[in-house]
Amino acid sequence: MKNIFRILFAAAALLAASSCLGDLDTLPLNETDTTSETAYESESSYLQGLAYINAYWIFVSQTDPGNADIVAPDPGQSELLRQVINLQEMTTDSFKCTWTSDSYVPDLSYNNWTSSNTGANIAYTRCLKAIALVNEFLLQTEDERLDARGHSAMKDKVHGYRAEARFHRALYFWTLMDLFGNPPFPMPENIGGDLPKQIKRAELFAWLEDELLDLLSDSSDMPAKGAVPYPRPTKGSVAALLARMYLNAGVYTGTPRWQDAMDMAEKVIGMGYRIHPVYEELFLQDNTETGAAADEFIFAIEYDKDHAQSWGGTTTLSSAFFDDDRHVVGTILGLPGPIVPETWNGYHTSDEFVSNFHLAGVTFESPKTSIGYDRAASDKRAFFYNQGIKEFDNTKTETGWRCWKFSGRYSDGSVNTQSFSSMDFPIFRLAEMYLIYAEADARLNGGTVSSATAKGYIKELRDRAGVQMPADDELTLDWLLSERARELMLEGQRRTDLIRYGYYTSMSFPWPYKGGVKDGKVNLPDYMVLFPLNEADIEANTNIEQNPGY
Repeated sequence: MKNIFRILFAAAALLAASSCLGDLDTLPLNETDTTSETAYESESSYLQGLAYINAYWIFVSQTDPGNADIVAPDPGQSELLRQVINLQEMTTDSFKCTWTSDSYVPDLSYNNWTSSNTGANIAYTRCLKAIALVNEFLLQTEDERLDARGHSAMKDKVHGYRAEARFHRALYFWTLMDLFGNPPFPMPENIGGDLPKQIKRAELFAWLEDELLDLLSDSSDMPAKGAVPYPRPTKGSVAALLARMYLNAGVYTGTPRWQDAMDMAEKVIGMGYRIHPVYEELFLQDNTETGAAADEFIFAIEYDKDHAQSWGGTTTLSSAFFDDDRHVVGTILGLPGPIVPETWNGYHTSDEFVSNFHLAGVTFESPKTSIGYDRAASDKRAFFYNQGIKEFDNTKTETGWRCWKFSGRYSDGSVNTQSFSSMDFPIFRLAEMYLIYAEADARLNGGTVSSATAKGYIKELRDRAGVQMPADDELTLDWLLSERARELMLEGQRRTDLIRYGYYTSMSFPWPYKGGVKDGKVNLPDYMVLFPLNEADIEANTNIEQNPGY
């Protein structure tokens, strides 16, 4: 069993006892709940509470994956990570979805969403509920409360737990800042007290920077890399979040921070992570057990098909691209069975996005006898299959390409036959830090990667992918954007990248069905760089104003 799930079984019951989580609009947790103290009678309860916070990206309720604790079309769609990926990837050139029974899906695919979009509302609500969990945890782990319970001897250990919880809160706040810009800002004092105020994006950036730098300091209780079991966060996770924030500081605050992005990425790189030699092994069902994830993942969301089941995350990414042609792909790859356990038949990506990759001998002539290109001679990060129809049509899943980067495969050649995935999902990994360093270098040097160190990082990634290093004058910012598409495909970063480059709303960077236009040659309204805040929350809290345009 995976490490974190050794302590998760009691966590849901613990948090249910100490918090009120059932209502979508009830964001502050009830500090006066009569069961709060009994929930923390056991010394093990503190780690259980932290584990639940850690896993809130995947849990949709305190019971099972088929029973959501917020309003959603179905429980599986209410998972936080699933909707963050939808907002970050489905709204770009990365992939589209043909499911029309849930109106929010085509609205995201066609960039036609409004303030009632369910996907945006789920991501917003889940992040705020997670922050409420952290705030409750911080209240329950104050020194005075430990003393009152007779747990004084645990203070040093619990101080480390508190630091980890603060990192999680920062990550949830960063997600809100990136997607929604100006969210509510609930703190522990809002529990049982006044409704939270709204915070502007630049102010939230400043608060996050101070919070993360404090966690990264020598005096912090935040564990160093290797001090706690994977995948719990460490100072490496803190520095990685800072590096990503600094890379996008110009968007968040109006003031670029390229040198800070480079310096923080370099700090992470120096902490002892390593580029795992085989890219494919990062995205197998047993990426935890093989050590591939621990090598390169700086912070990850851990899935377990037996003990932490979710219809979102890597389960969705494994199943949603395929119909019955999964059997064909499995045979082509020499697998003992189909490449994925279930076929949801909704996601597909266009030839335009796939053109970012080096595909040798591309053909649409034999859709049922090959994956459509020479896999051995192509970029090893290109996990695609086509059914022979090049013209991309978002109403027909057999057009364009399917992606099997996330699948049911194990390192021993076997295939997962259960519905749920056990593949961990990376929030931060070392390859991203390499690319942050390289982009910051290019931004500081006229738009082309200049330093030997940055070129060395790029070469390491290219060597692993089995493709040549470009000439120095080709290492431009646009080339780096394409390299990020190749290296970080479907990892929840594409929208943020396109906004940073100024391409997200611009007609100069079309993609199929952008703005609902088939060739994508259209400008999106500028306000769509932010998603709308939840209207129900605005109605309940007069401190909050909607983002412009909605």
